[in-house]
Amino acid sequence: METEKKHFKRSEDRMLAGVCAGIAEYFGIDVKITRIVYFGFTILTIFFPGIILYLALMLLMPREGNSPTP
Repeated sequence: METEKKHFKRSEDRMLAGVCAGIAEYFGIDVKITRIVYFGFTILTIFFPGIILYLALMLLMPREGNSPTP
């Protein structure tokens, strides 16, 4: 039985809330690349959608280690 991959905010490698670090771990890429891509997205969308998306992910993604056990 395969376990389902989930997004978690990371306590390690975090700068603000650990959202980019959690996304990087989920997709198996370097956290620096994730931050650069996200920063580029935020700049290209004139900040507002990027900031709203980050705040939404910050509130919706569970912190690593705080997930309910099945």
